[in-house]
Order: sequence, then C-alpha cells, then structure tokens
Amino acid sequence: MISWVAIDRIVERGISSDAKLRKRAAGRPLRSHARVLTDGELLARLRTFGIDLDRSSLERLCDQALSAEEIAKRLLDARSDQTERVRFDSDWIWICLATLWLRWFPDVPSFERLDDRMQAGYELRSSSGASAACRTWLDAWSDVLRILDKASIRSIAEFDDRFGGTQSLFNWIQDFEGELWNAGLIDRQFLTARIAVCEEGLRRFGADDDLMTDNRRRALAESYFELGAVDRSEALCREWLRADPGWGWGWIGWSDHYRFTRTEARDEKKAEARLREGLSIPEVRNRADLCERLADLCEEQGRRDEAKELRRQARTEAVTRTPSIRSTLRVTRNGRVLRNKTLIDFGEQGVPFEELPNVTAQLPASPRPITASVRKVGRNDPCPCGSGRKFKKCCGGAPGA
Repeated sequence: MISWVAIDRIVERGISSDAKLRKRAAGRPLRSHARVLTDGELLARLRTFGIDLDRSSLERLCDQALSAEEIAKRLLDARSDQTERVRFDSDWIWICLATLWLRWFPDVPSFERLDDRMQAGYELRSSSGASAACRTWLDAWSDVLRILDKASIRSIAEFDDRFGGTQSLFNWIQDFEGELWNAGLIDRQFLTARIAVCEEGLRRFGADDDLMTDNRRRALAESYFELGAVDRSEALCREWLRADPGWGWGWIGWSDHYRFTRTEARDEKKAEARLREGLSIPEVRNRADLCERLADLCEEQGRRDEAKELRRQARTEAVTRTPSIRSTLRVTRNGRVLRNKTLIDFGEQGVPFEELPNVTAQLPASPRPITASVRKVGRNDPCPCGSGRKFKKCCGGAPGA
C-alpha cells in the first residue's frame, strides 16, 4: 500500500519534469495548492464536502489517528454520497486536513510530517552533506518513536504496513544509521546519537530481522570504539559472540575496530587475532569473508604467501558452501494452509553462477497438493509453520493473511 502523501510527492515531482504527466494531472489538487490558502479557506473547502470542523474537533481526531489520511478515509466512509465527482474532489479533504494538522498541531507527529522529514533529509544529504541530513533525520526518528508508542506498534513490518511512505522505515533507518556514522566522523555528537538510535532499535526491533539486528550490533560496537569507549565495545562484541560464535561478520566487525579506527587503539595484531579466533570456530558462517579479510591484513604486512593461501581457501569455501534450504507453510488467518514456501539462504555473497545447477538438485521434490481438508488451526494451537509460537501470535496475526 502506498500512502496518499507518497502519491502526492510522486505527482508533484513528476509534473515538474514530465509534460505528459503535467497534462494528465491538470486539475488534480496537490498539497502545494493548499499552502497559499488561509485556515478559513481550508475550513470553508471542507464544508463544501459536508465536513464542519474547528480547531478543537480536529485536535480530537488527530489524537486518535496516525495520519490525516486515516481521518479523511473515516470521514469519506461515513458519507452516503459516493459519486464520481465526490471521489475525485475528495482529495481536497485529505489535503485540507493534512495542511491544518501541520499548521495547528506541529508537535503532534503524523505519517505525513514523518514522510516530509525523511525526504527533506535525503535532499539535504545530496545538497549539504551527512550532518545536515542527520539533524533533520533525528527529528524524524523522534516522530517514529512517538508513533510507535502511540499505536503500540512492535515491529518495523507492522509500521511499514500502516505507513506506506515514499521511503519505508526498513530502508530509511539503515540509511539513517549509516549517515550518523559519516556525520560522526566530523562531529562526535552524531556518534553518541548513533549509539542511542542503535540501542533503541535493538530494544524495539531485536527480533524483526536477523541481518538488520547483526548490522545494528556492529554499528553500536563500532560507535563506542570510535568514541574511545574500547572496554564497552569489547564487552559487547564478546557478549554477542559468546551467544553466537558462528557469527562470521561479528568477528570481522570486531577485527575491523582495530584495523580501521582513527584512535590510538589501532592494533593490527589484535585485528588478526579476532579473525583467527573466528576461523577457529568449525561452523562459523561466512568463512570465505573471514579468509578474505585476513588475507587483506596479511598482504598489508607484506606476508604475500599467507595472503595467497587464504584467498585460495576463500575461493574453495565459496564454491563448496552448501546453501541453507528451509521449507515453511504459509497459513491463512482462519487457520487453513495457503501454500508451501521454500527459502534458500546463500549467505552474504551469494553463490557462483555455475553452482546454481547443484543448488537446484538439492531442492526438495514438489510438495503434494494441499487440499481444503487441512485441519483448522485453533488460535491458541501451535502454528503449523513450525515457528514454535501460538498460531494467533504468528501466521494467524499476519496482516493480509
């Protein structure tokens, strides 16, 4: 689902450079058209649709919603007159509501304001650099946290399902964390902010996405290290790798602290020791990447024969690596199986093209057709997908199931 504010932005950008789109969009109301109207004119336009609001009544509606779009849809659903003209002109309802919300209640976050701040940050990043972008994005992050709390949203996926913005929270938050690092290399306050963002992200979204969680952990430890809190960084890395010693990129990230830091803590011997410790784990993931990183380190120290052997090992590991193949069931909200799904994990760097036939040979045979006689699953029963959670907390609660 794409939000109305995202559509408005796409059209607004498109008509500035596309004559055909400009012609097709002629007569379509946009938010920019409302900026020149007074509050009284916006309220008068709402009254033409039978919507009589004042500041206090709109405030009550805003307190109960996450966006002006939500309010507009409720008001439209309540109308008995659903003619073609009303559906077209009703764009104005949302535009008036969104404009008045931003004017009258600038301290109340909305999806429209969040979308604006996200996009403003991207524009500033291109024109003025990371620091300018991050100042705006820190305000956007504050909006995200307040919306999460207001709606009791517990995951990024749930947030994006309701947000539908020009950029998803899933993508933006990773860009945000990366730009905080770039800005922090100039101004250390942004590294402190990055620590707060990562810690909050781990607290709220730790079970959302394994790769994002791993990357956020590395960013957190990296930020502490760069700020000189080496003991804190070391403790975090050791804690995470004690819990999951097979996390190959965790060993790489830990090693990189000592190799790429700008502080006096730079230490090639410690960087190498972390990589070799990771390689000593029999089932460590991303072994090829560990070998490549260690080869780079050896080459920088003039140990070319060691580097050559490590790169040979990395190539061998990449070719012989067995992908992880996992089959799951997709289950509908009423407890009936919809389809089987097979997931293949090739790791960070994928698999060589010539190895794809071997991967195909490892796939399970086509599953037997699933009939409609599958037992109905109770909401408190274990979920058939195999997650170990109750059905109502897993596939039975998935949006759109």
